[in-house]
Amino acid sequence: MNLRSYRADALMLITALIWGTTFVAQSLGMAHIGPFLFTALRFAIGSLVILPLVLLVRPSADPAARRFSKPMVLGSVVLGMVLTLGINLQQIGLMFTTVTNSGFITGLYVILVPLFSLLLGIRSGLATWGGAGLAVVGMLLLSVNADYRIASGDLLQLAGAACWAVHVLLVGTLASRFDPIRVAFIQFVVCALISAVLALLLEEIDPNAIRLALPAILYGGLLAVGIGFTLQVVAQKDAVASHAAIILSLEAVFAALAGWLVLNETLSVRGFIGCGLMLTGMLIAQLVPLYRQRRHSPATVQQEPAGHH
Repeated sequence: MNLRSYRADALMLITALIWGTTFVAQSLGMAHIGPFLFTALRFAIGSLVILPLVLLVRPSADPAARRFSKPMVLGSVVLGMVLTLGINLQQIGLMFTTVTNSGFITGLYVILVPLFSLLLGIRSGLATWGGAGLAVVGMLLLSVNADYRIASGDLLQLAGAACWAVHVLLVGTLASRFDPIRVAFIQFVVCALISAVLALLLEEIDPNAIRLALPAILYGGLLAVGIGFTLQVVAQKDAVASHAAIILSLEAVFAALAGWLVLNETLSVRGFIGCGLMLTGMLIAQLVPLYRQRRHSPATVQQEPAGHH
């Protein structure tokens, strides 16, 4: 462990804190405006935040990586459409469930990624299946109500987690070929535009309501999208894979803490056990394969995961 690795850990911890607490901002913002308008405004702000990086930062010596080529734009537009679907499912789901449930169920994307990879012919080990099993049991304990049904908001969050898993796989493909900051900028703009159109079609636009929601919009746009993404990109360069897996999983824990502190959300004993099982499952699914990989080849850098806020 060197100084750069410690710095990377600190930056990722701040990122996880920002992303976890953003669930509260998302919930509070919808007290005044609709989910599509909230998403449109915060991703428009996030796009503006990283625009200077797009214009000023030289990502690599390879001029091809810096160009807005047709494959890069098309891939990033598709990525933006998946992002739009995932974030709006999450946003609407927050209308029908708690911040705590949203944070933990969204975190299941880390298990869905290797499971979805099976469709691409990439085999998953026993640890992934074991972690997935624990996480499913945990989600059932957390989400199933007295009528033995999963709450509609939790189902929307699970559908959102599936979108984040697809998003991660797409990011892995695009970020290895193109500049990740430019890819992120395009996907943020696409998300802002599609969400704005949906808001104009489906929601009432009230300037006074936007003003009331502005603190939550700015938190979600400036911090979660703009600063959170930038910190993550900087941190990933020096990140130790096992540390990144653990620290970014803390997003769910920070969401629960923020929900408790700001919104007075509480969990039953069954809910606590469910969250514990889900977090354990997520960590097993990530850390055991990394441990085995390190035994065979000492790889230390975590591949770029997708930011999902």
